Amino acid sequence: MQTLAIIKPDAIASGKAGLILAHLQEAGFTMNAARLVRLTLPQAEAFYGVHKGRPFFAELVAFMTSGPCMPLALSRKDAVPHLRTVIGATDPSEAAAGTIRKLYAESKGRNAIHASDSDENAAREIAFFFPEGELAALGS
Repeated sequence: MQTLAIIKPDAIASGKAGLILAHLQEAGFTMNAARLVRLTLPQAEAFYGVHKGRPFFAELVAFMTSGPCMPLALSRKDAVPHLRTVIGATDPSEAAAGTIRKLYAESKGRNAIHASDSDENAAREIAFFFPEGELAALGS
């Protein structure tokens, strides 16, 4: 199974991307695709469109366009729920010890990493960043 993670601009800017990648690999994930991108405003609005109308939407879009981020297509058994466990709670002060957000996030809004919340969203989110041809050679 596959899922999508995004190392967010705060973690890229603070030099924590390598530590996060190592953490994901130690948690049993295989990296199927990765790229460093700077989202445009329309891209960020499209990707986070499910949150449009919520009070944090504009702040989230501004944050995700503030610098480069690193989308990752990851695979392993039970990829979506396992990644959600590995990254920890949205608010790092509530995240379990040893989780990515507990270790590397700055705040609830600058929380180092995004993870798909369902298999359906994982498929949609992977397709958003990685055209089918980029994953086809990997057997997905």
